[in-house]
Amino acid sequence: MPRSSCFKPRRPDGLANRHTVLGGRARSLLACSVLALALLPLPGAAADLEAIRRTAQQRLSHAAEDGSGVTVSTVKPSPINGLYEVVTEEHSLYYTDEAVNFIIINGSIIDLKAMKNITAERVKEITAIRFDSLPLDLAIKSVKGNGKRKVAVFSDSDCPFCKKLENEFANVTDVTIYTFLYPIAQLHPNATEHSRRIWCATDRLKAWNDYWSKSALPEPRECDVSGLEKIQKLGRSHGIQATPSLVFADGHLVPGALPTAELEKNLGPR
Repeated sequence: MPRSSCFKPRRPDGLANRHTVLGGRARSLLACSVLALALLPLPGAAADLEAIRRTAQQRLSHAAEDGSGVTVSTVKPSPINGLYEVVTEEHSLYYTDEAVNFIIINGSIIDLKAMKNITAERVKEITAIRFDSLPLDLAIKSVKGNGKRKVAVFSDSDCPFCKKLENEFANVTDVTIYTFLYPIAQLHPNATEHSRRIWCATDRLKAWNDYWSKSALPEPRECDVSGLEKIQKLGRSHGIQATPSLVFADGHLVPGALPTAELEKNLGPR
């Protein structure tokens, strides 16, 4: 069963689209596409890692059709000689040659001896979010059963895949769910207003549940919505561009609505 998410439209070339990196690893271990980026003169022969980082940052920014800048945070050798791992500030993962003439955008490095997806493991590492670092006081808290297991969800009130996830959560117990209201206005123009009304409700959990079960929204009322702005900044700081996005107790981030069996697997023992 494929994962499903609502994604923020970013760059047409997909250079900073998490779906490009994360979705690709889930759909195919061996699929890859190579984008030629021989756009600018090289900084010099036998470039070191810092030179590769600077050139990659320059060329990735140059290749973005919307003109947005790209910040490359780290460059390190990959397990394949001559290929380098490039990680951006938005937690996107690419591979490039030393001269930064080519970059692998949609692909995974597979250790054929160990039958291990090295790229998938690195993506899991670089996108991890320490659960105890999350501002849980800004989330809508729902305790089911003993509440022992924990998961945080960045959710858009108007995202159909978020509704799908809510239906799957109905089959799960012994869990505490922390929901961060994370509207994607580019996709759902009314989501921001709907989130405000839920946020300002006297009982946020009831308002959230009523919205999904009855399509009922609380009456509009004024309140301090700075918390919603903080959640937006939080999501951006972690490169979250898809709803729903789930953060499990061990910190690993999973974009998309998961079926009940996958939720149970990721939540761990009761």
